[in-house]
Amino acid sequence: MSHDAHASQVAHSDDHAHDTHHVNYLAIFFVLCVCTALSVIFDVVQFSKPITIVLVMAVAITKALCVMMFFMHLKFEGNWKFVLLAPTTILAIGLPLALFPDVGASYYEPTAPQVTRWAKEISDYKDYHEEHLKHAEAEAQIAPGDVEPAHAE
Repeated sequence: MSHDAHASQVAHSDDHAHDTHHVNYLAIFFVLCVCTALSVIFDVVQFSKPITIVLVMAVAITKALCVMMFFMHLKFEGNWKFVLLAPTTILAIGLPLALFPDVGASYYEPTAPQVTRWAKEISDYKDYHEEHLKHAEAEAQIAPGDVEPAHAE
């Protein structure tokens, strides 16, 4: 009897497990379509740039959460997912922070060497090259009387 009771309890827990994993993927698809439309609308409508960025990022985060929770089934996983998520989050936050001084801080600044020092050096080089070329062409021109006629053999 205890075996039958255990079997019915396992069957009942299996039914319950399948009920919790039922997801209406069509509804999630429409939610993602609405979020995509909102992103486009927020970008087309003339809001100020910071407001547009915040709105589009909020929609993008919502879309990412929907995909992670339902299509990746993270909503139905145990707490072990946080153990895997912690190092990933640390790297995702730490890498941009570590690279910001090299890439982000001066990438769009007009004080980059390509704009200030190198532009002057390149301009000076071009001026020198043009002057040198003109001088070389002037020396290369030979007066008509200086040319020796070719001897026919």
